[in-house]
Amino acid sequence: MGIKWDEFFITGDPLILGSQIAILLTMIGAVAAITYLKKWKYLWTEWLTTVDHKKIGIMYIISAVLMFFRGGMDGLLMKAQTARPEMEFLNSQHYNEIFTTHGVIMILFMAMPFLIGLMNVVIPLQIGARDVAFPQLNALSFWLFFSGAMLFNISFVIGGSPDAGWTSYFPLAGKEFSPGIGNNFYAVALQIAGIGTLMTGINFIVTILKMRTKGMTLMKMPMFTWTTFVTSILIVAAFPIFTVALALMTFDRLYGTHFFTVSGGGMDMLWANLFWLWGHPEVYIVALPAFGIFSEVIATFSRKSLFGYKSMVFSILGIALLSMVVWVHHFYTMGSGPAVNSFFSITTMAIAIPTGVKMFNWLFTMRKGRIKITSAMLWALAFVPCFVIGGVTGVMLAMGAADYQYHNTLFLVAHFHYVLIPGVVFAVFAGLYYWWPKMFGFILNEKIGKWHFWLFVIGFNVTFMPMFFLGLNGAVRRAYTYSAESGFAPLFMLSAIGSIILAAGFAVFCYNIYWSIRYADRNISSDPWDARTLEWSTASPVQFYNFAKLPEVKSLDPFWHMKKKNEGLTLFDSEIEEIHMPSNSWLPIYMGVIFGIAGFLLVFEWHIAAAVAAIGIFAGLIIRSFDYNEGFHVKKDEIHRIENAWRKTEGEVHDHVS
Repeated sequence: MGIKWDEFFITGDPLILGSQIAILLTMIGAVAAITYLKKWKYLWTEWLTTVDHKKIGIMYIISAVLMFFRGGMDGLLMKAQTARPEMEFLNSQHYNEIFTTHGVIMILFMAMPFLIGLMNVVIPLQIGARDVAFPQLNALSFWLFFSGAMLFNISFVIGGSPDAGWTSYFPLAGKEFSPGIGNNFYAVALQIAGIGTLMTGINFIVTILKMRTKGMTLMKMPMFTWTTFVTSILIVAAFPIFTVALALMTFDRLYGTHFFTVSGGGMDMLWANLFWLWGHPEVYIVALPAFGIFSEVIATFSRKSLFGYKSMVFSILGIALLSMVVWVHHFYTMGSGPAVNSFFSITTMAIAIPTGVKMFNWLFTMRKGRIKITSAMLWALAFVPCFVIGGVTGVMLAMGAADYQYHNTLFLVAHFHYVLIPGVVFAVFAGLYYWWPKMFGFILNEKIGKWHFWLFVIGFNVTFMPMFFLGLNGAVRRAYTYSAESGFAPLFMLSAIGSIILAAGFAVFCYNIYWSIRYADRNISSDPWDARTLEWSTASPVQFYNFAKLPEVKSLDPFWHMKKKNEGLTLFDSEIEEIHMPSNSWLPIYMGVIFGIAGFLLVFEWHIAAAVAAIGIFAGLIIRSFDYNEGFHVKKDEIHRIENAWRKTEGEVHDHVS
């Protein structure tokens, strides 16, 4: 497209210059540290080429924490800009770019990898499996996600960030109104990451259907496994729609087609429909696993089985089905007509019913329970009232006539943050505090964890509650400034103060990780919470083969009943057999790198170079087709040594009999 080399790097903005310097210094520091510590071989063999679902899950989680920081910084910059009337901290273009990247990063590159990371760590353990169905595909899924995330994130220092909003509506996102390459990053990076997510959905469907241990019927699966299963079905149903829409967007921007260009015979509303056909199921793709996490945490720390298990399962299925028939409520104001709006208004309000069922199930689980207040349980308790506020305001927005008033205001922004932050972020924090000892063999500091909780929850409410009132008073969304005469200044300032408290809470969480890595007690039980599901029946951290002997399930909450009846806890030497495990592979990271290079060249519309790079993708597929590595066997002696090392720990419920 004739971009000049002196325009390749973004210059002229001190904030971006500072970011460029910080990125460069961070990269130099990381390379120097790894080289000094002589960890390149360890990094390559243990992490970069791993196909172990637990390590892949941890890499997802690390990526999500980094993206949380990046997306959070975008949010703080927006809050700084709107803290006072007619502020000139950011100009309108820079604000639009930050506004766009904040939404994309928080949904696709923070929430999704956090949840998929926990799914990777926990699901095979919960169903008594030794790995996922397709270990190498699982690694490829991560590296494609990571490649897409990195490609999207470099846009703000190289070439320019997308600036058409996280929904990237046409005609604004087209070449006519956005001639730069920023929205090319959006189109290409999200396709690469989306392919990885689609692979994850397929992998978990097969894993849950085909690899459950003996006796684990569908109606004996833990609730987190159920929500992951239904989420995976939604991923397979919804993500191809978004991938097709992004492909059409790429053709429009790079090759001059007119799928979404009205003047060229296309339809801008086609993009809106395709985007939200994916976009609203996406809300439940991130919410349903979160509901599963809360179910596990609440049942464990209430010392009770989950109330209304079957109704929970049916409500999950109901939510998934209804999530596919509510997308038009995102554009009531775009002229669909009263009949169409009425239909989607009814389906949108109906989705509150199965969600309400789940809420009562959680409350009845806690009723008469012996509740233990841990950091994980605090997040679950705070979720209930905050999410109810988000849900009730969602029913208000579901009414087409009322939505005409609410839709373009900060009321809507407050609503979806009250849904997504309690419904997703609270959940991943609960899940991290809950499953952290299973991943790393030590518990995150509970005292620091409670500081994290209170700062984050208070900051969240102080940030977003004022936005309901700003919206009802007429403050519009997507605006980078406002007048002093509007009277909005006090509530905007209060919201900005809240965002600082929110950021402090996240900083305390990061400090908790640092403190716990350095000082936390490593001599803990493999079952520190007295939990109920199978992941707690094995070592902490989990050995690479998960289970020396695959467990047998006879009831819901199988590990709880195994402990109470003292059955199935002892491993006899005669039961130990060789275990077959998959070998590491360099192909997934290779494919991720090649996809990233080809995508980068395509963003800059260097088509011949991109085509040459794409040959590397086909080469990878061919190499994989002739890969006859069938893995390796873990010998009995090694299993015996590993099992003895953790089963003889004082205070365990397990006993290895030699």
